[in-house]
Amino acid sequence: MTPFTLRPWAAGVRDDVTDINGRNRSYLLQAWYGHLFEFTDDHSLGLVGGIIDATDYLDDNTYANDEYTQFMNEALVNGPNTFLPSWDIGGVGRWRFGNFDITAVYMNIGENDDGNNFNFFGGQLAYTLESSIGEGHYRVLIDGASKAFLNPEGTSKENRATFGISFDQQLGENFGAWLRWYWQDDSALVNYKSIYSGGVFISGNLWGREQDSIGIGYGYLDGAEQTEDSLKNTHVAEAYVNVGLHEYLLLTFDYST
Repeated sequence: MTPFTLRPWAAGVRDDVTDINGRNRSYLLQAWYGHLFEFTDDHSLGLVGGIIDATDYLDDNTYANDEYTQFMNEALVNGPNTFLPSWDIGGVGRWRFGNFDITAVYMNIGENDDGNNFNFFGGQLAYTLESSIGEGHYRVLIDGASKAFLNPEGTSKENRATFGISFDQQLGENFGAWLRWYWQDDSALVNYKSIYSGGVFISGNLWGREQDSIGIGYGYLDGAEQTEDSLKNTHVAEAYVNVGLHEYLLLTFDYST
């Protein structure tokens, strides 16, 4: 365990894209085929298969999900204790009907940090609410993995499982807010048992610049405290300012602590 378990930038770096998941594959991150079956205007079924990234389909959030144009710290991009795997073989089904959206993801991961192959399963139920203050998205996420993760004593392999709820909500034309609460089973050796995070979004429309935006976020992560060296808890705070220079060019100032 180390106090620097949270990555200050959640994007993939060289170590992440070299020998990905022990597959002896580098830099090919995604290669998939998808098809959308549209039954009516508000009823559809999407299917995807190939080399995929679970974060593209689960734990999405309007204001805290893009490490390039929003928050950078992984605690505010996704819930790090959801252990959503990336860039491996799997499939996705997404059923949309009316304001509801049900997503299911399966992936087989070459190997984890313990060198073990495992299966990942994730499911998310989302509801879109249209109201006088704007559009909101409310989600429930459950995911898990097969027995491939060492317990704190290193004597047996355990499953991993997470349950969480999250939402983002427009607050008029110029503001938004988001929250995440995720809880993780600690049978396996993990850094954090739970995370509580949230923040606000301010649109540049407020001062007449549509491309500008401001985001402020905070996260509290409760350590699993499974060993003497385990983290007790972690506080993360981050703020960014986006300045639109051109339709395709954005300058970002970011501070995280």
